[in-house]
Amino acid sequence: MAVTYRKLWILLDKRNMTVAELRKVSGIAPNAMTKLRRDEPVMLPVLDKIYAVLKCNYGEIMDYVPEREAEL
Repeated sequence: MAVTYRKLWILLDKRNMTVAELRKVSGIAPNAMTKLRRDEPVMLPVLDKIYAVLKCNYGEIMDYVPEREAEL
C-alpha cells in the first residue's frame, strides 16, 4: 500500500501555514516530517498530531495510491 500526502501540502497552503509552523505547533519530529514529504508511511500518532492542529480527518490530508500508480 502506498499513500500520498499531497492534500496536506495543499491544505497548509490554503491555511497560510508553513511546514515549519505545523511541525512546531504539532510537536512532530523532523524525521517524521521528512517521511511525510517523501510520501513514506508514518505512525498514526504522527497523523493524530496533525489532525489535532488542523482539525481535519485522514481523507483531508492523505490519499491511498495503488501500488501500480506509485511505481510510475
